[in-house]
Amino acid sequence: MTQAKPLCGFLNVLKPPGMSSAQVVGCVRRLLGVVKAGHAGTLDPMATGVLPVFVGRATRAVQYAADGEKEYRAVLRLGTVTDTQDVTGTVLERRPVSVTARELEEALAAFRGDILQVPPMYSALKVEGKKLYELARKGREVERKPRPITVRELELGRQLNGTDFELRVVCSKGTYVRTLCHDVGQALGCGGTMAALRRTRVAGFGLDRAVTLEQVQAADDPTALLLPV
Repeated sequence: MTQAKPLCGFLNVLKPPGMSSAQVVGCVRRLLGVVKAGHAGTLDPMATGVLPVFVGRATRAVQYAADGEKEYRAVLRLGTVTDTQDVTGTVLERRPVSVTARELEEALAAFRGDILQVPPMYSALKVEGKKLYELARKGREVERKPRPITVRELELGRQLNGTDFELRVVCSKGTYVRTLCHDVGQALGCGGTMAALRRTRVAGFGLDRAVTLEQVQAADDPTALLLPV
């Protein structure tokens, strides 16, 4: 009897809100019955969108995919500042907003191209062996060095209401879109935070070929959804 060939490929998952990237990978492992799997480019639990999951020997390509350019659709909420730089955090300040779309567009110009960004305290980056979010949860804040990032495209979309604006961001690895929202708000003088985030593209994977975890679970043969290496 011929032994089944080990699974190897990519699953372009449409990550739902409320799950961590690691939890999504755990679901894929169970649904496909595999031991080895990993994801490219972590998404925060509140975020949705493209999360490529690599299965079997394809996990060797995780690093290369994570290094690729990414595209996001975000909602910037002006007038609110939080400790996490998104709406899941504790509100630190609320300020009145009188910013027009034209003023916001002018402010965005300073955040395009090669810029420096200070990573947020609520992140998995390590300082002296400790993850920043672990320190933040204990009420500690440490100095973080600005890191070079590239924002290749930063477009203003619709104004949803008096405080919320849609943004389209195409950026390099290591870019925190919520920090971008925070910094734009600071530049405008009213503060800002990220109200929503959806990743639309990473490493050649887009929303057009993404599948939900429900689709994987309902498939007669979930392994047939794997994209070949």
